[in-house]
Parts: sequence; C-alpha cells; structure tokens
Amino acid sequence: MFQDETILLVEDNRDDELLTLRAFTRNRIANPIVVVRDGEEALDYLFARGSYAARQQDSFPVLILLDLKLPKLDGHEVLRAIRQDERTRLIPVIILTTSAEEEDIVASYDLGANSYIRKPVDFSEFMEAIRLVGTYWLILNEQPRLR
Repeated sequence: MFQDETILLVEDNRDDELLTLRAFTRNRIANPIVVVRDGEEALDYLFARGSYAARQQDSFPVLILLDLKLPKLDGHEVLRAIRQDERTRLIPVIILTTSAEEEDIVASYDLGANSYIRKPVDFSEFMEAIRLVGTYWLILNEQPRLR
C-alpha cells in the first residue's frame, strides 16, 4: 500500500470546510484535499467501498483531519476503525474540532489520535493553526511509507 500526498478532510460543516480549504490555499499548502462530510463516507473513502469503490485501493492520504461531531459515525468511531485496520493504522490523524471537552480529548488520544486541535474562532488564529499543521505534518514530520 502506498501513501499519496492527499489530505483527507472529514468535516460536515460547510463553513468550516470552506475556512479550512481557504487556510490551506492562503498558506500555500498545495496538497490535494479530499473532503467527506460524515463518518461513514470517510471510511468508504479510506477503504474504497460504496461510492468510492473505484478509487485506487492501495493509495491512502498522507494526513487525515477529523472532526468529532459527525453524522452517521462520529469522529471517535472513525478513528477507532482507522487504527484497527493494518492498512491505515499509521496514517497521522489530527482531530480538528470545536470541542474543548476533556473527555473528547482523552478519548481521542486513547483511540490513537496524533494531535488534538480545537478550531480557533478567530480567523487569523485559524490561519496560523493550519499553517503550523502544514509545516509540521507535511514538511517536518517523518512518516513511514505505508506498504
């Protein structure tokens, strides 16, 4: 299995999706971004099933940005499924959410999240958060190549 340079954004809120995409563009992060809008669609994309059955099955995103409050399957359920599958267990998953609940933070790390970022309300703070995510996870961080 090979890792491509795609970022998977799992976000059901259209405004947050557009804000995140804008932040990536403004910060000159040119990786292709695939957006899915619920937990079930995220797993369908990752495991090439359902409407994504034609997707190349041995290609996985380099990074997953995962909201917690999602329809169908919540972010914790998605994270659990990602970590339980040999093909996806090493993909970095960053929780990007509005929740500051301690139980959400603990559960995310217990399930194998690599990072937990609360979405800043202020636009400039959000832009900076995305810049730092891009710099660290896409440039500085060394990841194993998925085989």
